[in-house]
Amino acid sequence: MMDVVKGLRGTIAHVVAKPNMSVLFLCVTVDIFVLLFCVTVGSVSGLSFKRNDAPVIGILSQESYSPPPNVTSYIAASYVKYLESAGARVVPVRINQTLEQYKSLFNSLNGILFPGGGAHLITSGYARAAKIFYQLTIEANSRGDYFPVWGTCLGLEELTFLTSGKLLLSSTNTNGVALPLVFTNESRVSKLFSGFPPDLLTALASEALTENSHRLSLATETFRNNPELSKFYRVLSTNSDEKTEFVSTMEAYDYPIYATQWHPEKNAFEWTRDYIPHSPNAIKTTFFMADFFVNEAKKNFHKFSSEEEERDALIYNYTPLYTNGSAFEQVYYF
Repeated sequence: MMDVVKGLRGTIAHVVAKPNMSVLFLCVTVDIFVLLFCVTVGSVSGLSFKRNDAPVIGILSQESYSPPPNVTSYIAASYVKYLESAGARVVPVRINQTLEQYKSLFNSLNGILFPGGGAHLITSGYARAAKIFYQLTIEANSRGDYFPVWGTCLGLEELTFLTSGKLLLSSTNTNGVALPLVFTNESRVSKLFSGFPPDLLTALASEALTENSHRLSLATETFRNNPELSKFYRVLSTNSDEKTEFVSTMEAYDYPIYATQWHPEKNAFEWTRDYIPHSPNAIKTTFFMADFFVNEAKKNFHKFSSEEEERDALIYNYTPLYTNGSAFEQVYYF
């Protein structure tokens, strides 16, 4: 549009030998015309200028192996802080709810995060809830209802199972190590990394900024040989334990579904392990990843049926507990 304006102005200036009030009048007229045209187009397209600046994102809970009395599941507080740091509010998605409860919650949230952990990919309450939200996400996006999903570590592993219907993971020596990313050519056209500053992308490729806490990984060879996965996702980065190359970052081609095998939330919010990077570039990585996903959630316009229902669902109704030295600084229990 700006090229059109410049072209019209150039033509006017060329036709009139000496700039005068007539030229100024014509330029102002052109500007007004273009402004009215843009407003009209924006009104017709409807969604062109819409954005939800109060996104509410769900975080899926999972079974707790050693819970306090009267609780069954947990969410690490670092995931909550991660999303809040980029301007989102959080709702815990508790396990073992009914299908109708999950459907109602799906229609109230603007996105969901499947966190890392140790839940079983098929039989756990985490897996059941993730499957329901995954299926609802595919259905919603297929009809134009933009709903983003993020998977971290276990979340990526769960997504590979939900997409392929198979357990395809391989054992890797990657539990407790920070690594630089090996970017693929696909990363250059990705949505996820398109807004990252060039210097941060360089740092991600040369510095050990991504913390890995997993014993299972999706080998790149397995990915390439599985048509369900290779047609659905593009691989944005890989890593290796010097024996097996594995997928470390991926995004779906046709859906707003993103996943990392590494933990972007830990750099800024977890301190109990010395292999977690806390350098300036590591902290920037945390916030650029969070900012990307929260901005994806701002494209969704689901809402709770009332302000009261929304208030009752928010994470603010719960108090995180300081764990005093475990893998997480703080944990929400449910």
